[in-house]
This record gives sequence, structure tokens and C-alpha cells, in this order.
Amino acid sequence: MRRLPPLLRRAWFSLNQAFRQRLIPLGITPDQYTILRWLAESDPEGLTQSEITRHMASDPNTITATVRRMVNAGLLERLPHESDGRAVRVRILPPGHATFVHAQQLAAELQGNILGCLSLSESRQFLTLLERVGDAAIEETSAKRSQI
Repeated sequence: MRRLPPLLRRAWFSLNQAFRQRLIPLGITPDQYTILRWLAESDPEGLTQSEITRHMASDPNTITATVRRMVNAGLLERLPHESDGRAVRVRILPPGHATFVHAQQLAAELQGNILGCLSLSESRQFLTLLERVGDAAIEETSAKRSQI
């Protein structure tokens, strides 16, 4: 019997490992790529660390540590938020943007390789269905939280 959790875990783990290997020459991890992507595709003024945490559905301490490493590597900068004294705004720097562009090409190539086992219509349908499954999982989580 096919079960969703082991199939998703297998696909995610294998995809993540393949992407991690491709990113080694760039000196970043898949999570760091995702932070670069959120920053590159959002407001040029950057995002707060809380916004990054929400986008990535991650732990705030993990995001703080990852952002700190990326700042130390010269990919990002952290600035005080202009109106919220408690918040920190994170912006992508030119070296971070260049790293993102290169990594984005690697990500697109990997996605093409992985989805190459499907026809174009199957690939589109698969991504649409996977998005629906993800949305349903989010709704289920939200429904359970509201019952508590």
C-alpha cells in the first residue's frame, strides 16, 4: 500500500540531497538558497527575520543562526527595522544576489532532470496536485490549532 508520508519524505530527502551536492561549489545550503530566493523575490528593502521564518515554516532560532552565517559570508546584511525597534530587517547584498542567480540555474536544471521522468502535461499536473496536497495539509494544521 502506498502511503503519503513515506513517499513525500523519500522524494524530499532525495531532492534535497541532490540539490545540496550541486550547491557545494557555491558554499551554500538548500536552506540558505531558500532565504536568498525569498529576499531576491521580495521587497528590495528586505524582509524581517520573522517574515523569513514564516515563509520558510522554520524555527526562529534556526533562521537567526542561518542568517548570521550568511551575513558573515557577505551574502546578506542585517539592519535595524525603520519603525519597529525589536525587528531586524535582512537584505540581500550583491554577492548574495549573484550566488542566488547561479543557484537558481542549478535548481531549475535539477527540477528539469527530476521532472524529466514525466511528460510535460504530467509534470504540470503533478505540481498542481502537489500544491493542492500542501494546501490541504496547511488547512488541516490550522483546523487542529483552532480546536486547541
